[in-house]
Amino acid sequence: MIKISIFITLITFLFNYNNPLLAANLNECKWQNRTNIPCVEIKKHISNTSKFAKSNINSVLFTKKEIEEIGAIDLIDILKFVPGINITQSGPKGQQASVFMNGTGSNHTLVMINGIPINDQSTTQGLHDFGVDFLQTVQQIEIYPGSSAVNFGANSIGGVVNIILTGDYKESVSLSKDKNSGQEFSGNKTFVYDNSSLNVKIGNVKNKSISARGNVSNEKDALNNYSTNINYEKFINDNVRIFNTTYLRQTKAEYDNSNVNQTGYEGDNKMGSLQFGLEKQLDSQKNNYIFYYNIYDREYDERGTIDTYKSQVLGLKYDISRLVNQTISFGAGSEYKYDWGSFNNKGSYEASTKGNSDNLAIYGNLGFNFLQNSNISFFARSDKHKHAGKNNSYKLNFDQNFGSFNLGASYMNSMRNPTLYEMFGTDNYGYSGNINLKPEKSNTYEVYSNIIFNENFNLSLRAFRANIKDNIEYIDNKYQNDTDNINLNQSGFNNQLKIKLKNKSINLFSSFLSSKKENNADQLRRPEKNYGLIIKSKITNNFFGDLDFNLMYNHYGKHFDTHSSNFSTIELDSTDLIDLKVSKKLFNSNFFVKISNILNENYQRPHGYNQDKRLIRFGIKY
Repeated sequence: MIKISIFITLITFLFNYNNPLLAANLNECKWQNRTNIPCVEIKKHISNTSKFAKSNINSVLFTKKEIEEIGAIDLIDILKFVPGINITQSGPKGQQASVFMNGTGSNHTLVMINGIPINDQSTTQGLHDFGVDFLQTVQQIEIYPGSSAVNFGANSIGGVVNIILTGDYKESVSLSKDKNSGQEFSGNKTFVYDNSSLNVKIGNVKNKSISARGNVSNEKDALNNYSTNINYEKFINDNVRIFNTTYLRQTKAEYDNSNVNQTGYEGDNKMGSLQFGLEKQLDSQKNNYIFYYNIYDREYDERGTIDTYKSQVLGLKYDISRLVNQTISFGAGSEYKYDWGSFNNKGSYEASTKGNSDNLAIYGNLGFNFLQNSNISFFARSDKHKHAGKNNSYKLNFDQNFGSFNLGASYMNSMRNPTLYEMFGTDNYGYSGNINLKPEKSNTYEVYSNIIFNENFNLSLRAFRANIKDNIEYIDNKYQNDTDNINLNQSGFNNQLKIKLKNKSINLFSSFLSSKKENNADQLRRPEKNYGLIIKSKITNNFFGDLDFNLMYNHYGKHFDTHSSNFSTIELDSTDLIDLKVSKKLFNSNFFVKISNILNENYQRPHGYNQDKRLIRFGIKY
């Protein structure tokens, strides 16, 4: 009852405080202008789209400005506010984290940098570790919930997270500290020449928080993250530019193994991404050529026993999108990538793998805008995998606009290719890889609507039903495609209401999910309901002047999990987490204080792994 009272008091304060300020102009520049530097706006480039097909792709966007308003430090701080996403993390920041999109598995979410896949192929099932990604050098986060293989490629059965790294003309330095000796630092500098620019961003996060396992008063688990993002672009003429993005990231984190209160366990997760591109854009046509190289180098020190994981990928990608006339658009492209990797686990569990694969994809789309208010789009993609063979995916979408609202429906077909370990791995329990694995495949049906009540109220609704067949399972010391003809089934309803008032904005979101195993039991770590809100408010105080308040609330529902000691299935209680950030602009600086987990919830997610309790952080951005 006390927690509810505190929450109601905070909301009442933000809604009823007298504030004479007018709302900020939503059309103003994302960054301040400098002499001879144009106002910059990031525009999404989505593979396999064209003008009349792009509008039918479901997406959630967080700009740099919104990331800073929330006070987000890592990717988890953003994803927890997206309907349909569930997250578990094996301890505080820096620990391994899994994301379940629309009820699918953690290996069904594709992660990208600037539209290029970066999932680490040296992991057992190709899943991405979301706990090691921090946001100090990131410009934008794009989330595409739902089956998206026709646009982004394999492994996107559940959805896609696209990390945007690009230049930023607003030079800045930022520093924050908290009571646990944690600190965050970032810097941004841009060099501008006649027809080109060079942007350099650096970031560092340090933390020494609670132990991942055991009592919260036990030993601390330290975190140290470094990131660098270098962006270069040069305009050959008004329509042609070349560009390069280089991203380097290292995350060192102490962790605990299967017992409580352990020391001497540390993970060193290094990752690099290099992209070279050429873009040609005319009034009715756009061409993109991109060459990319990604590398992972991970080491885990278990009291002197070193486990190593390494993977690399080389790729080449070409996209074209064209507007044929005022009713028809089309796009096409091709992508080739070559993956190779290995890992060697030398602990009590011994496992290793070494192998390679390649994939050639050809894709295209057609958008047809007829009767001005009706839109039909068709997407198709064909992938030829070295081992899994040729597989097709496609999407059909219809969208009808009725003025103040639209109504649409989609059918999507997606897949996940087997990983290197599933095909080539071995372990000391008799496992051997299966080179004959087929891809997992899914079918997804969606119905959606976007209702604009007026310029201040916007409601988005989306219902889906999906199934996964040929799922890859570990049976009799071998990964095999399931042959019982029983699918994994997911269904749900996600909605988002955005309200804009004179001096406030409110974003309310919720999701309702049903995710079932083959025996029709609930899947673990997928709550049936999540909901939350983000409130932004400008307040004028006689003493402090103008203040910006950002209140974030997230309810994570009850769900089933595995007991960390006896491995039985248990039900974990729901959590209600509230964060508050207050900031003040003074001269060229922005001073802020953020209180995380105001209600001081003591919880574990997953079971046996402690999460941070109440934390106060102070900072300044110049």
